[in-house]
Amino acid sequence: MLAEPIPEFLLASPDAALLTILEPVLRDIGSRVEIALTQEAALKAMTAHDPPAMALVDVRLQGKEPAFDITELLVPVRTEVSRRRLSLVLIADEVTDRECGFLDSGLVEDIVPRTMDAAWWRLRIEMALRVRSQSLELEALRDSSRRNLQMDHLTGIYNRETLMAVLFRETDRVQRMKSSLSMILFDIDDFGHWNSQLGAEACDDLLREVTARTSRMLRSYDVFGRPGKDEFLVALPGCTQAHAAMMAERLRSIFSAPFEVDGKAVRLSACFGIADSLGRSPVVVLREAEQALACAQIEGPEAIHWFDDPQPIPFDLIPVRILADGDDELPPPEE
Repeated sequence: MLAEPIPEFLLASPDAALLTILEPVLRDIGSRVEIALTQEAALKAMTAHDPPAMALVDVRLQGKEPAFDITELLVPVRTEVSRRRLSLVLIADEVTDRECGFLDSGLVEDIVPRTMDAAWWRLRIEMALRVRSQSLELEALRDSSRRNLQMDHLTGIYNRETLMAVLFRETDRVQRMKSSLSMILFDIDDFGHWNSQLGAEACDDLLREVTARTSRMLRSYDVFGRPGKDEFLVALPGCTQAHAAMMAERLRSIFSAPFEVDGKAVRLSACFGIADSLGRSPVVVLREAEQALACAQIEGPEAIHWFDDPQPIPFDLIPVRILADGDDELPPPEE
């Protein structure tokens, strides 16, 4: 486990006596302490691209306007940087209902009276840091849970539900930009045979390796998912059927090298169905890709079919140059 980074602090106060007590305490706990004497300086520090982990803000902080109220600082800061996990501690002359309201509304994480000595300050700051650490850990667990719901647990690519949601989003862009989008659906030939011969665990390894080899062929903005047990879908933004045929040939090449499972060389093949979006519902386009794939499977292993062409795509009509990783023969999606 990686060590938690040492926190950095912002101390926003015009109180010289308080600064004298707090600065050494903060420097002992953290790696850097920044001092802000005005509301403007504090706001700039807290809304920076890389804000501190914790800000201790004094209610006595003043702004350019005589009628400045600390709420005018807390509200915009919390609105702007809450997503960047800034912890706010309010230094108060006394804890009144007003200050408790800041705490109840989530504007601050803690309220500390200024009369506390150095030992108590250290205790309260370390407690606030522990709460912050627990909050970040909980947030990370929630993010991980959301990702797990979106991804296929075996291969780590989009599951069918998320895949369809992404395809609807891409279709919206196609309609808006009048651009191209093609889909390639491919299925591993006779995968049931290998499942009976090698067992489920070995076949899971095969699916993961197919995923890895395919991913290396794709651009960063291509969409890749697993809609079925041994089926994979690649969506190519900005690509026509001709470009999709080139990509299908590249994908067919990943099966040319044997797969190794438990010390055995296994040779797989796949069939490919291609359909063009034309801005239509992904449900319709996916159905067409399934029909094209069915035609390819009738033709035999490694066949590639377009949806609107009942004949297989002849091998000699498809560019056979296999691009190295990083080459970009296909056009980027239109913005």
